[in-house]
Amino acid sequence: MYEDDPGSPQVNVPVLHPVPQLDTQPFPTAIAEATPQPGDEVGPGTEAFRYWVAADALSRANQTWGPLVPSGTQWHPMVGRALTAYLNAGNDLNAFYDRRGLRFFRRTVAGVTVAACESPEVVEHGSGHAVLDALRPQLFNVASAEAAALHEAFGDISALLSSLGLETMRIVVLAETQGDLELSSRASRVAEQLGWAIRQGHPNSVDPDCLRNLSNSFFYRDPVQLPPSGPASTISSEPHSFSRVFSGAFLKIVAGIFRQQEARDPDGLAKAAEIAGQLLVDAVVTAPVVPGYFAQVAGHMIAADYNRNGGRYGPILRSAVIRHGILSLEAAASITEPEVARHAAAKAEATPGAGDGEGLTAVTVHGATYGVTQPITLSAPAEERRFGVAGSDPAGGTVRPADPEQVATSYLEDLFRRDRVHVPEEHRSDAAFVDGSPSRLRTHEITQSMAGEGLALVRRCFD
Repeated sequence: MYEDDPGSPQVNVPVLHPVPQLDTQPFPTAIAEATPQPGDEVGPGTEAFRYWVAADALSRANQTWGPLVPSGTQWHPMVGRALTAYLNAGNDLNAFYDRRGLRFFRRTVAGVTVAACESPEVVEHGSGHAVLDALRPQLFNVASAEAAALHEAFGDISALLSSLGLETMRIVVLAETQGDLELSSRASRVAEQLGWAIRQGHPNSVDPDCLRNLSNSFFYRDPVQLPPSGPASTISSEPHSFSRVFSGAFLKIVAGIFRQQEARDPDGLAKAAEIAGQLLVDAVVTAPVVPGYFAQVAGHMIAADYNRNGGRYGPILRSAVIRHGILSLEAAASITEPEVARHAAAKAEATPGAGDGEGLTAVTVHGATYGVTQPITLSAPAEERRFGVAGSDPAGGTVRPADPEQVATSYLEDLFRRDRVHVPEEHRSDAAFVDGSPSRLRTHEITQSMAGEGLALVRRCFD
């Protein structure tokens, strides 16, 4: 198997792993393609090799998240009993999760066939989307840049934690960073080969040495105020771009927890990764889906640390999210042990709903603004807040989150400006500006509202 991405700058020599077990709880998986048979060629670049790399990564993601999620957690009902991976879904430099499975594409670039399924990190990222959808299905359709970005950050964190589940990777990363996990490393760099392939046609759209790097210093801005896209060196409201604010803070959390371990060795790093992953799971299960969602998740990670560890890692958590602006100084200081205890009863009485739309508010906008024939209903983030926290204003102080309607309409507008919405021909007005080109993946579509009146924005996939 490959332990790292096939495009890693280090010599990536395949290694032997035990045959992975896919059909295991709580997150059983399957692969649509036939299982390789004895005698099949299994060297790098073969279909058998790609199968086993993907199978190993699927199994590793299960081993990473399975022990951390609440008892009884299962895939989203639309997924079915097992999450199925399709290893050759078409010609593209992409992969996506769509509640029917994980789909991995491939393309030949500069003479190199880049198969997304051949990257453990891409597979583990996709698995992260499915795990988060099992934990918080509301995030799938909510019209919120921060909720979508948290999904992307969770995918990259899934790749990080799954990689650190390998002792050999932990040894390499500790040597590469000399024990400072905040530095760029093989674990922090996600999808080197896919990033290289995308750079051949779009040099500025991804990081210079990978797709994205959790080792970064991007600072929070309200995505309502950000441009819809931009070069990889800047932050935009595009979910993959904006996700780096949260994933960057998470890497610092892992690094800080590791510094507090008695054993500053591979075992200590494994423990630090597990602790950080557990705090994140606890937070996403309980944090309400609201404008300023990053701040709520960060605040609930601090609360989870009080509940699990007596606040031992509080200074580390606060430092990491402050450095990335996810919490303002005032907000970070407001989450104290008495405040967490005061909110505990309310949390027990008002646990966020488990359904796809529970806790969200319907917002209707004029379809004509978007070249659509009827009004469009959006699911706006409007659960009840538990902590009065928000992100930092770069000029100082605390950002006042936008209201749910503004968050939702800004998100819709950005989707159209990025050409990410499929509008069926029968719903296009004379002023429609969606050309229907099949070469562009649309993550969302306009479809008939479940209520039977008007149209609704529905997510197709996370790519």
